[in-house]
Amino acid sequence: MKILVTGASGNVGRYVVQELIEMGEAVVAAGTNKSKIRKLFGNTSEAVVLDFTKPQTFKDALQNVDRVFLMRPPHLGDPKDLYPFIDFMKSSDVKLVCFLSLMGIEKNPIPPHHKIEKFIEKSGIPYSHVRPGFFMQNLSGIHSEEIRENNEILIPAGKSKTSFIDAKDIGLSVATILHEAEKYKNTTHTITGPESLDYFEIAEILSQVTERNIIYKNPSFIRYWLYYVNKRGLDKQYVNVTVALYFMTRMGTAKMVTNEFEQLTGRPPRTFKGFAVDNIDSFVG
Repeated sequence: MKILVTGASGNVGRYVVQELIEMGEAVVAAGTNKSKIRKLFGNTSEAVVLDFTKPQTFKDALQNVDRVFLMRPPHLGDPKDLYPFIDFMKSSDVKLVCFLSLMGIEKNPIPPHHKIEKFIEKSGIPYSHVRPGFFMQNLSGIHSEEIRENNEILIPAGKSKTSFIDAKDIGLSVATILHEAEKYKNTTHTITGPESLDYFEIAEILSQVTERNIIYKNPSFIRYWLYYVNKRGLDKQYVNVTVALYFMTRMGTAKMVTNEFEQLTGRPPRTFKGFAVDNIDSFVG
């Protein structure tokens, strides 16, 4: 049987696909752009179109599949958008769904991940929720423009600390769980990097690596929202979700450091400085 990887061209999905292939699994890589998936993985995996808002794409995506990596596309802010696909997985006798959730979500009903977790559990499908800390790739991706062009980090997290984790490490964790599905049925895993850092410390590390003076601007929520919606042109619903996450971060929900990544994989997680060195091109204009 095969493993379906949703969001296969995304930050985490691509690493899930790669790790599963290395483990000898047959992988179906899914997304809304089939040619992009084929370009990424060639003939090492199947490529299928899957759109959570188009139920007609579900059957082909789940054909001969018994395990699923499920992630919420960032543009779908309503948890109900994923419910039809979860129901279809139930009728397809999926034996494990590994859902990419958020650290601390069990105590935070605001982001959509909370309701999605509960819906999966209620469905009766065997599950494993992976709850990572914030992605290091958030800084090398969505927030890198301000770092490259203005030497600024524009994130409304205040003085709070975050236990950043590399998306590649998340991918390995997910692949490990799906590869050993029976072992990890009905489990949850909070995975983090090896240290908890505030954004002033992140700015200092980036300054050392880039040999430039990177400053953490520590904007208000309003300034952050206006900038990313009006100047960067990001979707309002997406920015609203990030505001909720950074609000919770200020409450201390993102600072916990766990050893669950090492327990799952037998490897230590990557440090942010190591990540910054390896991804310096993302931070240099």
